Amino acid sequence: MITFSYYIDKFLNYLEIEKNYSSFTVLNYKIDLKELEEFLNTNNTQEGFFDIKNIDYFVLRRFLSFLNTKNLSKRTLSRKISTLKSFFKFMVKEGIIKSNPASSLIYPRLDKPLPKFLTESEVQKILDMPINSEKIEDYRDKAILEFLYSTGARVSEMVALKISDIDLISGVAKVMGKGKKERLLPLGEPAIQSIKKYLDARTDKSPFFLVNKRGKPLTDRGVRFIIDKYIKKAAISLKVSPHVFRHSFATHLLNRGADLRSVQELLGHSNISTTQVYTHLTIDNLRKVYEKAHPRAL
Repeated sequence: MITFSYYIDKFLNYLEIEKNYSSFTVLNYKIDLKELEEFLNTNNTQEGFFDIKNIDYFVLRRFLSFLNTKNLSKRTLSRKISTLKSFFKFMVKEGIIKSNPASSLIYPRLDKPLPKFLTESEVQKILDMPINSEKIEDYRDKAILEFLYSTGARVSEMVALKISDIDLISGVAKVMGKGKKERLLPLGEPAIQSIKKYLDARTDKSPFFLVNKRGKPLTDRGVRFIIDKYIKKAAISLKVSPHVFRHSFATHLLNRGADLRSVQELLGHSNISTTQVYTHLTIDNLRKVYEKAHPRAL
């Protein structure tokens, strides 16, 4: 007797081994599917078993109705529907079921808020903060802030970097992005100098680019804590996460005339439509220029 858990494990192994999905992504798939399994078990007298061939569109609709009682956000619900579609598509591919019962499920209409970003002067104010002492932590923090703004890299990409991934002579860093795709990111001169000062001051033997006081690799959470500290010091009113540096990086490039395709490559977006959200941020800037310069604008 094959349990539903068996099929979940089979799918997760496929994502991890064949699709090279990150452990974080695989965990999200697991959470969503375990939630479905729990729902199925509450509607079945035999604990731990539910024949996957009996799952049809209407069973999944009842599951979605159940999820709606939890007041989930549209984005979370959309992710869970995507999980169902992918899981049952894999089951069809493996010949376990004949058709995908999730194929007709409809995604909720998502609101698309524009990403927040800092002005160039706000970024400069933050970058000038961690230079008040000769402590190695100050050198590290300066390197973090300069690296994020210089490259537009994700924090997860930055904390995974090893020193060998950074070429200060050529001024490039090699990061591993989503889908385990490598890309080369150019480093600006301020970032190069900040990284050099930090690495020269290091005495530990860790191969990782960023380490904490104990010489262990810095985590995403550690970077967030560091950035929060300097945001408060700089008295920036905008609630800033490490990702805001990425948004600011893209917005400032487009504001200064960079083409969308190049920005897409730098950000590591597989689809240019993901990058196009930043063009909306530049409209306000263009309108200000227009209103200031055009004789009939106002």
